[in-house]
Amino acid sequence: MERARDVKKVHPAVVSAQAFQVADHRPVERLFEDAEGKDRRDKALSRYPEKKGALLPMLAYAQERNGWISANNMEEIALTLDLTPAYVRSVATFYTMYAKRPVGKYWIQVCTCISCHVNRGEEVFEAFLEHTGTRAGEVSDDGKWTVIEAECLGACGFATAVQVNDQYFENVTPETVPEVLAQLEKGGSEE
Repeated sequence: MERARDVKKVHPAVVSAQAFQVADHRPVERLFEDAEGKDRRDKALSRYPEKKGALLPMLAYAQERNGWISANNMEEIALTLDLTPAYVRSVATFYTMYAKRPVGKYWIQVCTCISCHVNRGEEVFEAFLEHTGTRAGEVSDDGKWTVIEAECLGACGFATAVQVNDQYFENVTPETVPEVLAQLEKGGSEE
Protein backbone atom coordinates (compact mmCIF):
# COMPACT_ATOMS: atom_id res chain seq x y z
CA MET A 1 0.00 0.00 0.00
CA GLU A 2 1.47 3.34 -1.02
CA ARG A 3 1.69 5.94 1.72
CA ALA A 4 -0.30 9.13 1.27
CA ARG A 5 1.85 12.02 0.04
CA ASP A 6 -0.67 14.82 0.00
CA VAL A 7 -3.45 16.20 2.12
CA LYS A 8 -6.16 14.63 -0.07
CA LYS A 9 -5.16 11.11 0.91
CA VAL A 10 -5.59 9.76 4.41
CA HIS A 11 -5.13 6.46 6.12
CA PRO A 12 -6.66 5.11 9.30
CA ALA A 13 -4.64 5.42 12.48
CA VAL A 14 -4.11 2.49 14.76
CA VAL A 15 -5.79 4.14 17.73
CA SER A 16 -8.92 2.12 18.41
CA ALA A 17 -10.90 4.40 20.68
CA GLN A 18 -11.89 7.85 19.47
CA ALA A 19 -13.95 10.46 21.19
CA PHE A 20 -16.05 11.08 18.08
CA GLN A 21 -17.44 7.53 18.23
CA VAL A 22 -20.02 8.45 20.84
CA ALA A 23 -22.81 10.97 20.54
CA ASP A 24 -23.19 11.71 24.24
CA HIS A 25 -20.14 13.12 25.98
CA ARG A 26 -21.48 12.61 29.50
CA PRO A 27 -19.44 9.81 31.06
CA VAL A 28 -21.07 6.60 32.20
CA GLU A 29 -20.91 6.57 35.98
CA ARG A 30 -19.83 2.94 36.21
CA LEU A 31 -17.95 1.40 33.28
CA PHE A 32 -18.00 -2.21 34.42
CA GLU A 33 -21.50 -2.72 35.85
CA ASP A 34 -23.41 -3.58 32.67
CA ALA A 35 -22.87 -6.66 30.49
CA GLU A 36 -20.76 -4.83 27.89
CA GLY A 37 -18.47 -3.34 30.53
CA LYS A 38 -18.03 -6.61 32.37
CA ASP A 39 -17.21 -8.38 29.12
CA ARG A 40 -14.62 -5.77 28.10
CA ARG A 41 -13.08 -5.81 31.60
CA ASP A 42 -12.86 -9.59 31.70
CA LYS A 43 -11.34 -9.80 28.21
CA ALA A 44 -8.76 -7.14 29.02
CA LEU A 45 -7.79 -8.83 32.29
CA SER A 46 -7.49 -12.24 30.59
CA ARG A 47 -4.80 -10.98 28.19
CA TYR A 48 -2.19 -10.06 30.80
CA PRO A 49 -0.42 -12.02 33.54
CA GLU A 50 -0.71 -8.99 35.86
CA LYS A 51 -3.78 -6.78 36.22
CA LYS A 52 -1.68 -3.66 35.65
CA GLY A 53 -1.15 -4.73 32.03
CA ALA A 54 -4.81 -4.07 31.25
CA LEU A 55 -4.55 -0.36 32.06
CA LEU A 56 -4.23 0.97 28.50
CA PRO A 57 -7.06 -1.19 27.11
CA MET A 58 -9.32 -0.08 29.99
CA LEU A 59 -8.51 3.58 29.41
CA ALA A 60 -9.22 3.06 25.71
CA TYR A 61 -12.55 1.44 26.56
CA ALA A 62 -13.56 4.34 28.83
CA GLN A 63 -12.80 6.79 26.03
CA GLU A 64 -14.55 4.68 23.42
CA ARG A 65 -17.64 4.44 25.58
CA ASN A 66 -17.80 8.01 26.86
CA GLY A 67 -15.87 10.12 24.39
CA TRP A 68 -13.37 11.04 27.11
CA ILE A 69 -12.03 9.69 30.39
CA SER A 70 -13.44 11.27 33.54
CA ALA A 71 -11.81 11.31 36.98
CA ASN A 72 -14.53 8.88 38.14
CA ASN A 73 -13.68 6.52 35.29
CA MET A 74 -9.99 6.66 36.21
CA GLU A 75 -10.84 5.88 39.83
CA GLU A 76 -12.99 2.90 38.82
CA ILE A 77 -10.20 1.58 36.60
CA ALA A 78 -7.74 2.02 39.48
CA LEU A 79 -9.98 0.01 41.83
CA THR A 80 -10.45 -2.71 39.21
CA LEU A 81 -6.70 -3.05 38.66
CA ASP A 82 -5.60 -2.60 42.29
CA LEU A 83 -3.74 0.60 41.37
CA THR A 84 -3.86 4.05 42.89
CA PRO A 85 -6.00 6.68 41.17
CA ALA A 86 -2.85 8.83 40.94
CA TYR A 87 -1.04 6.12 38.98
CA VAL A 88 -3.93 5.72 36.52
CA ARG A 89 -4.13 9.49 36.08
CA SER A 90 -0.39 9.71 35.50
CA VAL A 91 -0.65 7.21 32.65
CA ALA A 92 -3.79 8.80 31.17
CA THR A 93 -2.23 12.27 31.20
CA PHE A 94 1.05 11.04 29.69
CA TYR A 95 -0.61 10.05 26.40
CA THR A 96 -2.20 12.71 24.20
CA MET A 97 -4.44 10.04 22.65
CA TYR A 98 -6.58 10.07 25.80
CA ALA A 99 -8.98 12.96 26.26
CA LYS A 100 -9.37 13.97 29.89
CA ARG A 101 -12.34 16.22 29.16
CA PRO A 102 -14.99 16.38 26.44
CA VAL A 103 -13.76 17.07 22.92
CA GLY A 104 -15.46 18.20 19.72
CA LYS A 105 -16.81 16.02 16.94
CA TYR A 106 -13.47 16.51 15.17
CA TRP A 107 -10.53 16.02 17.52
CA ILE A 108 -7.59 17.57 15.68
CA GLN A 109 -4.13 16.60 16.90
CA VAL A 110 -1.28 18.50 15.27
CA CYS A 111 2.22 17.09 15.64
CA THR A 112 4.75 19.72 16.67
CA CYS A 113 7.69 17.42 17.40
CA ILE A 114 11.01 17.90 15.64
CA SER A 115 10.26 16.76 12.06
CA CYS A 116 6.92 18.52 12.02
CA HIS A 117 8.33 21.53 13.84
CA VAL A 118 10.93 22.13 11.13
CA ASN A 119 8.14 21.77 8.56
CA ARG A 120 6.03 24.56 10.07
CA GLY A 121 4.12 22.42 12.59
CA GLU A 122 3.58 25.38 14.93
CA GLU A 123 2.16 27.42 12.05
CA VAL A 124 -0.14 24.54 11.08
CA PHE A 125 -1.34 24.33 14.70
CA GLU A 126 -2.04 28.08 14.77
CA ALA A 127 -3.84 27.86 11.41
CA PHE A 128 -6.17 25.15 12.75
CA LEU A 129 -6.94 27.29 15.80
CA GLU A 130 -7.65 30.31 13.60
CA HIS A 131 -9.82 28.50 11.06
CA THR A 132 -11.86 26.63 13.70
CA GLY A 133 -12.24 29.63 15.97
CA THR A 134 -10.99 27.69 18.98
CA ARG A 135 -8.30 27.95 21.59
CA ALA A 136 -5.94 25.04 22.25
CA GLY A 137 -7.76 22.15 23.92
CA GLU A 138 -11.17 23.81 23.99
CA VAL A 139 -14.34 22.71 22.22
CA SER A 140 -15.66 25.19 19.66
CA ASP A 141 -19.02 26.84 20.38
CA ASP A 142 -20.74 24.64 17.78
CA GLY A 143 -19.25 21.46 19.32
CA LYS A 144 -17.40 20.52 16.13
CA TRP A 145 -13.74 21.21 16.82
CA THR A 146 -11.05 20.61 19.40
CA VAL A 147 -7.43 21.32 18.43
CA ILE A 148 -4.43 20.17 20.45
CA GLU A 149 -0.70 19.80 19.97
CA ALA A 150 0.36 16.16 19.94
CA GLU A 151 3.56 14.32 20.51
CA CYS A 152 4.96 12.43 17.56
CA LEU A 153 2.25 10.90 15.39
CA GLY A 154 4.72 8.56 13.70
CA ALA A 155 4.63 10.14 10.24
CA CYS A 156 7.95 12.00 10.40
CA GLY A 157 8.68 11.41 6.73
CA PHE A 158 5.51 13.24 5.76
CA ALA A 159 5.56 16.22 8.11
CA THR A 160 3.54 18.04 9.18
CA ALA A 161 1.30 15.20 10.36
CA VAL A 162 -2.21 15.82 11.66
CA GLN A 163 -4.56 13.24 13.12
CA VAL A 164 -8.27 13.99 13.04
CA ASN A 165 -10.24 11.32 14.86
CA ASP A 166 -9.02 8.15 13.13
CA GLN A 167 -7.60 9.76 9.99
CA TYR A 168 -4.07 10.95 9.31
CA PHE A 169 -3.37 13.90 7.07
CA GLU A 170 0.22 14.24 5.94
CA ASN A 171 2.26 17.07 4.46
CA VAL A 172 -0.16 19.60 5.93
CA THR A 173 0.84 23.24 5.61
CA PRO A 174 -0.87 26.35 6.98
CA GLU A 175 -2.15 26.97 3.45
CA THR A 176 -3.84 23.53 3.21
CA VAL A 177 -5.62 23.72 6.59
CA PRO A 178 -8.84 25.12 5.03
CA GLU A 179 -8.82 22.22 2.55
CA VAL A 180 -8.51 19.67 5.38
CA LEU A 181 -11.40 21.27 7.27
CA ALA A 182 -13.57 21.39 4.13
CA GLN A 183 -12.81 17.73 3.49
CA LEU A 184 -13.87 16.84 7.02
CA GLU A 185 -17.12 18.78 6.74
CA LYS A 186 -17.88 16.95 3.47
CA GLY A 187 -17.53 13.64 5.23
CA GLY A 188 -13.89 12.61 5.37
CA SER A 189 -11.39 11.42 2.87
CA GLU A 190 -11.40 11.76 -0.88
CA GLU A 191 -9.52 8.61 -1.78
